[in-house]
Amino acid sequence: MNATATTRPRLLLVYGGHPGGRTDQLQAAVQAGARTVAPAIDLMVRRALDCGPAELLEATGILLGTPEHFGYMSGALKDFFDRTYYPTEGRLQGRPYALFVSAGNDGTGAIRSVERIVTGCGWVAIAPPLLVTGDPDEGALERARELGGLMAAGLDAGIF
Repeated sequence: MNATATTRPRLLLVYGGHPGGRTDQLQAAVQAGARTVAPAIDLMVRRALDCGPAELLEATGILLGTPEHFGYMSGALKDFFDRTYYPTEGRLQGRPYALFVSAGNDGTGAIRSVERIVTGCGWVAIAPPLLVTGDPDEGALERARELGGLMAAGLDAGIF
């Protein structure tokens, strides 16, 4: 993809969770990785409750972040999907995405719930979900930076 002012890739990072919480720490690292690796990318960072169909339709690629709540994705991310699914239905087939989850347990329910929805959207995972259990240590934050960098580099190079 040609990264000119009018056609440069647009990466949407949308996440649920509490300000200053574990998912917030991970999204900051994902964001830093994307900005460092591909500064020409137009990075839109939105809290799930503040993001709608317009931002989703503008996105060339999507990064999703959620805490594990009761073995499921956050209510905020579920609300995002509820509000955007039908207005964007059939219009985002093949869109690249990646997922990061902060978990207190094993995180599998949160991952599974997001994957069921994005499969229905027709999105394509560019990497396995990043699962961080407990407080993110430096290793987890580095993996989050790598995930953001991977998505941004792939979009910037026109791979995704």
